[in-house]
Amino acid sequence: MPDLSPETGRDRWVHPAVLLVATDLSDLDRLMPFAIEQAGETGARLILLHAVAFSASMSAGAAGLPYYDPGGALEFASKTLEPWCAMARRQNIACDALVREGHAAQEIGVAARQFRADRLLLGTRSRSKLGKLLLGSVAEQVLRSVDLPVVTVGPEAHLPPRTEMASGASQRVVLHATTLREASRRSSALACQIAASQGARLVLLHVLPPIDEMEREGLPTGMDSTALHELRRLAQETGAGCSAAVEPHVVHGNPAIEILAEASERHASLIVLGATERSALANLTRDRVIYRVLAHARCPVLTLREAATKPTAAETHRMALHD
Repeated sequence: MPDLSPETGRDRWVHPAVLLVATDLSDLDRLMPFAIEQAGETGARLILLHAVAFSASMSAGAAGLPYYDPGGALEFASKTLEPWCAMARRQNIACDALVREGHAAQEIGVAARQFRADRLLLGTRSRSKLGKLLLGSVAEQVLRSVDLPVVTVGPEAHLPPRTEMASGASQRVVLHATTLREASRRSSALACQIAASQGARLVLLHVLPPIDEMEREGLPTGMDSTALHELRRLAQETGAGCSAAVEPHVVHGNPAIEILAEASERHASLIVLGATERSALANLTRDRVIYRVLAHARCPVLTLREAATKPTAAETHRMALHD
């Protein structure tokens, strides 16, 4: 099993001590239920961070002329965050509000290092028709710059009703969509340990190109595919390192569509993805899958940055088919 935390030898990614919640203030209603739930389950301390952009510190005087007023913007942000911290404290969750002035992505990185955050929680939203395929500049920069699990909560994500949560009618499911690359082993191990900590079943999902595409190339499909054999081996290796039940599952189609469909059908409580660092050309294909999932998932999506590697010819072809 890969070591999730080689520097300390402890798995604080699964049981975080500090959960950093980065908010633009408009997403607090959506973010905080998940933040409080995760903190309650893991005993983590919450730090709510809002970065005030320099442009947001500009106000207009009586004559309509702009002037620099950082105090007003900082005070407004503090007053907005404090009631949420008070709500968390009433549930015996340690919570602090932090407001800083500067570029959001940079301040998130600084705060993560300063407070030794073990997990980040961000909100995402679609902006314009093109924006439906994008995370937004702040979330995208954070995903590409921090070596921490980043949990994003999209506009369609919501907690299940309390009655459903309390009934325990069905076991929770963590869905990990894997590329089967060697670098994805770390995210598979993390997904398995999170599933075990939640008493959930882990579903390892791999999406193959459409059947007709593979049949034209004479490649085995479905239950006979090479990918399923690799996935079964990965499930066995991953399951050996944690107590969660692991189910390998292969489907054909568009990766983003199939990931979202599986998560919805199985009522997944979490989707885990590996965010791969690659060339600009590859980012236009592989990473677009991540953007689409983040924009439309009905549950939180945890991404973990994977090591940069040069894609094989087969991977490049598969990404082209999926685009």
